[in-house]
Amino acid sequence: MNQLAHEPIFGSSNIPDSRGINFFSSDPDLAALLKLYLGDSLYRQMEAEFAWLGQRASGELDELALSADKNPPQLRHRTRRGEALQSIDKHPDYVALERVAYAELGLASMSHIGRTPPPLVKYALTFLFVQAEFGLCCPVSMTDSLTRTLRKFGAPELVARFLPRLASRDFDTLFQGAMFMTEQAAGSDVARIETRACPEIAANGAMSWRLHGDKWFCSNPDADLAMVLAHADGAPAGIHGLALFLLPKTLPDGTRNRYRIVRLKDKLGSRSMASGEIVLEGAEAYLIGEVGRGFHQMADMINMSRLSNGVRAAGLMRRAVTEALHIARHREAFGRKLIDMPLMQRQLLKMLLPAEQARSMFMQIALLLAQADSGDQQAAKCVRILTPLIKFRACRDARRVTGDAMEVRGGTGYIEEWSDARLVRDAHLGSIWEGTSNIVALDIARAAKRDAALEPLRTYLQDLLGAAGLPEASLALLRATLTRACKALMSVADSGQDEQVRQAGSALYHATTAVLMACEGMRLEPDYRRLALSHLVLRHKLLPIDPLAFEVSRDEAGILDALVKGREISLLQATQLLPDGSAQ
Repeated sequence: MNQLAHEPIFGSSNIPDSRGINFFSSDPDLAALLKLYLGDSLYRQMEAEFAWLGQRASGELDELALSADKNPPQLRHRTRRGEALQSIDKHPDYVALERVAYAELGLASMSHIGRTPPPLVKYALTFLFVQAEFGLCCPVSMTDSLTRTLRKFGAPELVARFLPRLASRDFDTLFQGAMFMTEQAAGSDVARIETRACPEIAANGAMSWRLHGDKWFCSNPDADLAMVLAHADGAPAGIHGLALFLLPKTLPDGTRNRYRIVRLKDKLGSRSMASGEIVLEGAEAYLIGEVGRGFHQMADMINMSRLSNGVRAAGLMRRAVTEALHIARHREAFGRKLIDMPLMQRQLLKMLLPAEQARSMFMQIALLLAQADSGDQQAAKCVRILTPLIKFRACRDARRVTGDAMEVRGGTGYIEEWSDARLVRDAHLGSIWEGTSNIVALDIARAAKRDAALEPLRTYLQDLLGAAGLPEASLALLRATLTRACKALMSVADSGQDEQVRQAGSALYHATTAVLMACEGMRLEPDYRRLALSHLVLRHKLLPIDPLAFEVSRDEAGILDALVKGREISLLQATQLLPDGSAQ
């Protein structure tokens, strides 16, 4: 039971407090979508854990996260006797969150040992966890991605040596992971990386590597293992000379490896989690794969981190929507509940729509990822282009949605005692890490053209539409809009019109999510709310609209009211939200 329930309350308040509600059961679409995609049997196995985490996320974990955000980690260089220490002191509440994420939930390990559940299980748990704590999800994601990259490209002896600790759920012995790539002169332009990897030949003929250089932005800098991108001595200049290395914090003899944490960053958001600067001073590391393939191997790790970024953005938006809806349902002004006011309903819908788009997108990528890892080439192509799509658009949407949620709470939302300010600060990170918006948008075009991923995605989505049983008008408009979005992106990619790649990428994201939500809506009948949301995406994100046309029918106003309040929508009502003229 929530401890606050036992505390006396003096006077009255018109400030609704959502603490203690269940983030799983209070979310009307989450259970339905998970049951749809996981199947009845697996959903029943997981339902209690989803509900357990949803309850803890809104109470205990949220309180721990608030405390950890206010008490960021501290770097201690030396002991009081002057001995080199290089220790990062984490607040006990952050450590408590680590125990939940790594040990209790196994978010970093569940994909790597034993009978692994589908990726959607991991991402659904992450979606709930991040609604309480954002910062820790970065180290969790990097540990998961590092383990995947090691298993995929590492030598068998390295995998055998490190996998048991990376896949462990024993909090006292498990390994955490990190990724050290960023340099001052080489941000997104990795060809300019200056960190050097020097080979050494031992007396027995075995080769080892020593790393020298500065890494400018390293999150989780005291991780047990890190993937490091470096230029191998004697290799060609530029990207073809890069190699990927596994850097252990502790050497086999128990001594600390030869690198230093220079300082920790004072960050806008994700303050609970340490990020620092690293100086490599001849640190011993293990080559992963081949020299010259380093960036391509790191790209797989980055892609998984980008997907995690998308999941986190979806979770942040859902937390923001949940807070805004709770306030609107329980707060009165001028004799009416906020949620009954048409202007507030419009604001809530503008938040709800991108949140639901991101949710459909990450769930679909999770399904395709499982197929891709089993050898399905079409699924692999779809994952290749959908991952930068969600990283690009959902992370930008999260910045606006969290800001709008703060506004719904009003001046109180600007106070750090509440979740709103932390959500706004954390949301800005997604558009920066693992590639800024411009870089990721260019990667969408690269995936479309160089990696030939656009046509497999178009075929996949058109096949979904063909099997969905949609009303004729909806089907025709979705097919036509998807075709136009694909042609627009391909035209931009072929012509090299970089200045338009963001617009084209956004269009493909909106078309894709409209298709996904429409198909979900038909499978979740008799509630067609997701089909209605799909029609709103078409109307407001993809089709021409007259900015001075203000008329809204009473029937349409009633449908929007039902969407905001989570009531069931009929097929006829969903169809009424199609843009004018689309039924002809």
